[in-house]
Amino acid sequence: MTMEYRSIRKCFPTKRDVFFVSPDASVLTALEILAEKDVGALLVMQGDKVVGIISERDCVRKGERLGRSARDTAVREIMTKQVYYVTPDDTIDKCAVIMRQNRLRHLPVVENGQVVWVMSIRDIFEEMIVEEEHHIHELDKDRLSILNDASGNY
Repeated sequence: MTMEYRSIRKCFPTKRDVFFVSPDASVLTALEILAEKDVGALLVMQGDKVVGIISERDCVRKGERLGRSARDTAVREIMTKQVYYVTPDDTIDKCAVIMRQNRLRHLPVVENGQVVWVMSIRDIFEEMIVEEEHHIHELDKDRLSILNDASGNY
């Protein structure tokens, strides 16, 4: 029996808030938004266009660790410019592959040219666990059904 994962749309039917910051904002501003919204990454937006993504990890590894002050460093200086996207119709396992291959922890979900959500690796793992548990439960039901239907003859 092959495991088939559901689409993002089926797993997460309600849209979530998308948080962003300007590339000209300071890294300190980005950190304040990350803390206030309790998220791990922000889209970097120039008007309506996504120009990058910045995460807590970027702030630490590309900012403070290299001696840059969060107050004096612009988001554009440390943001990740290559942004990968998925659509609501993509499956959870496809998202996991993209995240693993590109070493990502956050993945924007785009529908009709608009980012509707930024999915985290935690969202992916939690959904994969739910689907795996459901799959195991179905296999157990099948196994018990076979055992209960058997008349004892082999």
